[in-house]
Amino acid sequence: MKITFLGATKTVTGSNFLIEACGKKFLVDCGMYQGKLELELKNDEPFEFDPTQIDFMILTHAHIDHSGRIPKLYNEGFKNPVYAHKATCDLCSIMLPDSGHIQEMEVQWRNKRRKRKGLPELPPLYTAEDAVRCLEIFYPVKYDEIIEITENIQVRFNDAGHMLGSSIVEIWTKEDGKTTKTVFTGDLGNDDIPLLQSPTMIEDADYLIMESTYGSRLHVRDQNKAEEFLDIVSETLQKQGTVVIPSFAVGRTQEILYEINRLKDKKDDEEFEQKYKTLMQAPVYVDSPLAISATEVFKENMELFDEETQEIIKRGDNPLEFPGLKFTLTADESKALNEDPTPSIIISASGMCEVGRIKHHLKHNLWNPNSTILFVGYQAPGTLGYNIVNGAKKVKIFGEEIAVNARIEYIEGYSGHADQEWLMNFIYSFIKKPKHIFLVHGEEEAQEVLQNKILEETQINVTIPEFGETYEITDEIKLTNKIEVSKPRGLRIEIIQRLEKLKDEIADMDQYVRKDVKDTTLKDEDMFRINEKIKDLEKQIVNIIEG
Repeated sequence: MKITFLGATKTVTGSNFLIEACGKKFLVDCGMYQGKLELELKNDEPFEFDPTQIDFMILTHAHIDHSGRIPKLYNEGFKNPVYAHKATCDLCSIMLPDSGHIQEMEVQWRNKRRKRKGLPELPPLYTAEDAVRCLEIFYPVKYDEIIEITENIQVRFNDAGHMLGSSIVEIWTKEDGKTTKTVFTGDLGNDDIPLLQSPTMIEDADYLIMESTYGSRLHVRDQNKAEEFLDIVSETLQKQGTVVIPSFAVGRTQEILYEINRLKDKKDDEEFEQKYKTLMQAPVYVDSPLAISATEVFKENMELFDEETQEIIKRGDNPLEFPGLKFTLTADESKALNEDPTPSIIISASGMCEVGRIKHHLKHNLWNPNSTILFVGYQAPGTLGYNIVNGAKKVKIFGEEIAVNARIEYIEGYSGHADQEWLMNFIYSFIKKPKHIFLVHGEEEAQEVLQNKILEETQINVTIPEFGETYEITDEIKLTNKIEVSKPRGLRIEIIQRLEKLKDEIADMDQYVRKDVKDTTLKDEDMFRINEKIKDLEKQIVNIIEG
């Protein structure tokens, strides 16, 4: 068996793994790169394999960084089955068309500029219609059932506890009379995510390909995150402010709705009751068409919820509904929220503030000291959300500089990824330990810390693969090939990195020049010289833009 690592290598996005075994070629995940521009450039690049030669695909879950390039794969000739849990298929039926719509909107802006220059228009990565068409090859499966894909390849999906339908996948391959079991974790959840079951513990494996997003961190085990949520929200509403929650449309939004609903069972003192009353009197808007559709999918798959939630349902209480909850479907309804002075809670996608309606809500609330921006999910480096969480004083939204005066809060307890402790617990749970572990889906520092932890505590060998590396899995692990990055792609990445460095240098220049301008001891000729240099720089920037 051979495994080629074609995504989520030393980064948390773009999951894609090619397996060659038993005379077959198949994929685990085919995700989109998100976050930094240098990563997103990879989405447009050709696949490192011929899509028409792939026999089938296994999809661990519906998040776009795991599923987002399936329509592209389909357009380029892959027409064989995509095996995924039934809930994952349901979610992909709304998430992939939504992603296609985003691709269309983004390329429209680029094509306006190209038209003005007389250049041919670019096609989107794929369209919403392309995404709908690719759904015909999805093959829904259930948890805990062993599926025989071929005579020599079997798979089983297990609940990963990360999002609705997320799966840990066991794969058995039989070659030369010997059976090898490989486990792909996909993304592992915590044991305490609202609504969801805890991750399934796997008894045995020969080889483990494991995520490592929080491999160097321990989550704050906040058993009172609902109360913390209530404190932040009630304090903001009492100041007549708005609480804006950038939330991942699928998973995190539903967890928040559940937590708000569950608060009513915890009223135990006068102060708490007053805060809860403040919350219940305020409208709660879910302002994301995708989140609204996803909430319906959650309602249709309630049998996957944890035992506590199942008991709530049996009592006749829908955990995703409560008084004051409103859904905004149209763009006009969304815009109207920012014209309404009524204190409210707005839950809007995207969770990292990169696209969608959330940017409009940030533009109208970031400058307001009475409002709060409440983050409840992972913020990837390079995203607008990351900059806000990490203390940016000003940010640019739609080309306009916005001061960050609002209260910025982050409740870590809502993370959908296992931390170091629970990643280690997953390894400890094996009765028959894996011979070797590959760490994927994590930043390099987190992976190195987790690698050392695993080696120290379990003595299991660990590899952190590079992009394009192929490992032959026999009685020992052999690196047999590595795809070299092409010169044009390497140059593109270098340009993006230089732009990032230039942004920092311009920010530094801004500070120094402002100090000089305020320095009354500087002579007129010094001011003239500074002004001429800035004018020269301005011309060079305009030349780059126009060229």
